[in-house]
Amino acid sequence: MSQTVLTDTFFTNFELHPLLQQGLDEAGFTRCTPIQALTLPVALAGRDVAGQAQTGTGKTCAFLVALMNRLLTRPAVAGRKDSDPRALVIAPTRELAIQIDKDARSIGRHTGLKTALIYGGVDYDKQRQQLKDGCDIIIATPGRLLDYYKQHVFGLDSVEVMVVDEADRMFDLGFIKDVRFIFRRLPPREQRQVLLFSATLSHRVLELAYEHMHEAEKLVVEAENVTADRVRQVVYFPAKEEKLPLLLNLIERSQPTRSIVFVNTKMAAERVTERLKKQGYRVGALSGDVPQLKRQKLLQRFQDGQLDMLVCTDVAARGLHIPAVSHVFNYDLPQDAEDYVHRIGRTARLGAEGDAVSFACDLYAMSLPEIEAYIGQKIPVATVEPDMLVMPKPRAVDPEFAAAAAADSAAFGDRVAPREGGRSGEGRTRRRRDGERAPRGEHGGGACGPR
Repeated sequence: MSQTVLTDTFFTNFELHPLLQQGLDEAGFTRCTPIQALTLPVALAGRDVAGQAQTGTGKTCAFLVALMNRLLTRPAVAGRKDSDPRALVIAPTRELAIQIDKDARSIGRHTGLKTALIYGGVDYDKQRQQLKDGCDIIIATPGRLLDYYKQHVFGLDSVEVMVVDEADRMFDLGFIKDVRFIFRRLPPREQRQVLLFSATLSHRVLELAYEHMHEAEKLVVEAENVTADRVRQVVYFPAKEEKLPLLLNLIERSQPTRSIVFVNTKMAAERVTERLKKQGYRVGALSGDVPQLKRQKLLQRFQDGQLDMLVCTDVAARGLHIPAVSHVFNYDLPQDAEDYVHRIGRTARLGAEGDAVSFACDLYAMSLPEIEAYIGQKIPVATVEPDMLVMPKPRAVDPEFAAAAAADSAAFGDRVAPREGGRSGEGRTRRRRDGERAPRGEHGGGACGPR
């Protein structure tokens, strides 16, 4: 099946519950994307599905429509307690869980189905009470969810539908034991439906599917390339000290409407953010150590156009659906090929076009052959011209942004970023449960590859 933006399959072609169809209409969902057209006939029939498609192609809507339609058209399990959910959606990161909940509230606005969003970093007692009060659908990250389950705040005996989103990322972030724990406490596989979705259906993901799913149907939207066809990719080979002026000149020349700069460590995020602020850009930093409430505030300001760009570690590489991201800059090339795909998948979503610009430098440059092998194509190499290394003049600082940034710093107790070239402690390898992975660090200074 070709990777087109929309198909000739309409949501009205399916016999959906009228209240669900009304929500889809009002949310602007008319025609299906390829993954939706492929999986919905199977999922709506009550069968288990393992679906694969590129990021940004509508997987979330596919499983939400199937899940909600089942809950609306079938009675709940006999003897179900008010505190026990009928459906469970597990996501690997907080940002993805938040996005799923937002989509669920949008298309399910008329259904009367009650959702509970559960993740770490926010009010513990408030979420606990939300579960005790009862809901139809839990959308959660595994850690906080299991904490409540082990306290007997809710039960899993009445779960009719289990969704695992971004299943491959569950393995990457060390959540797979939690996912298996949940599966083993659900009703028998013949009495439940499991919908598993991922950008990649690797061997380990399929093993999970066959172990816990009932005659799962593997459905894959084929594409010529792993990355979206509408992303224009290019790679530069700057020296380490050339990266900042090169980034600033590229931003100055391209004038992106909304962009994301990816780095590999929290300390790099702080340094790049401070430099961009000095140049007059409205920018926020998003990494694993940013408090959850501040994360949500930054993302909302970015979506609303109050920020020009975000500087992010891989905590933001999945789960963010932000319209009109025109450029992704890989200031640090990721060490993992799949991370590259998910980073540049933040642009050119649902048929739009976008640019992905990468810097291959330091130890990170060694990842380039693996990335090119994974995506099945060579990334065009761009030349670093001398005038691209001259630091551009700063822009005028937006006073409203400066005031808002100062208020955020006061509210969240931000630390001052380290000076350029100072020790950053970036050499430690670590994994965080919310999705950030820090690599082995930045070393060396000279030129890193061919120009």
